[in-house]
Amino acid sequence: MEVAIYQVDAFTEEAFAGNPAAVCLLEGPADDAWMQNVGREMDLSETAFLYRVDDGFDLRWFTPAVEVELCGHATLASAHVLYTEGYLPADEEARFHTKSGLLTAERCGEWLELDFPALRVEPAEAPAGLAAALGVEPGYVGKTRFDYLVEVGAADTVKDMKPDIGGLRAIQVRGVMVTARGASGEYDFVSRFFAPGAGIDEDPVTGSAHCALGPYWGAKLGKEEMVAYQASARGGVVRVWLAGDRVRLGGKAVTVLRGKLLA
Repeated sequence: MEVAIYQVDAFTEEAFAGNPAAVCLLEGPADDAWMQNVGREMDLSETAFLYRVDDGFDLRWFTPAVEVELCGHATLASAHVLYTEGYLPADEEARFHTKSGLLTAERCGEWLELDFPALRVEPAEAPAGLAAALGVEPGYVGKTRFDYLVEVGAADTVKDMKPDIGGLRAIQVRGVMVTARGASGEYDFVSRFFAPGAGIDEDPVTGSAHCALGPYWGAKLGKEEMVAYQASARGGVVRVWLAGDRVRLGGKAVTVLRGKLLA
């Protein structure tokens, strides 16, 4: 079996920055164990698998360790591949049927815009060991249905963190996002995202986290449109628009590899 595969750096306009995702274009449904093996082989934070259905594409995402229910950067990467490789015309909406419902993407000049569900953040008690593992003093702790959200007092605190990944792995949750208000007018807020329990020590740029970060900071800042920066070593910029129970995420992407899976 030969499968077309691409590697795309998402939420960046430069190669070797942003968040890399593999995108596999399938002829139809694939075996779960095979997809998990490919995710492990690619060893990226997510590998996307998609195939055409009557009204768009079926889309699933795998880390090297598990399948996830929602992933932004690999959806952005998938839309980028569909548009740049000629699977979809530039003026047609990309429709993805996923475990989180229907997600869409559209091409807006050099940018791609995703339509995702907003994730509610509820105040939560910090689990045992969270602050010690992060090495920071939380100013606020909340939780979505996927992750913990921790706000700290300064953007530099987020950027300079050196968390204990082993300690975070012991916390029973998909991931932990740490965030602060932007230090200058360039970005409204900054963040980092750690998910060692899902096989990702630190995710470079996390679209799904911004489904929670956007509404959270929108309420605090009184804004419906924001520009965010995820301050990982690779770094990435995410535009965020709030629309009721939906969040639109904007980003750019760059293809760095085209190939064939032979197994």
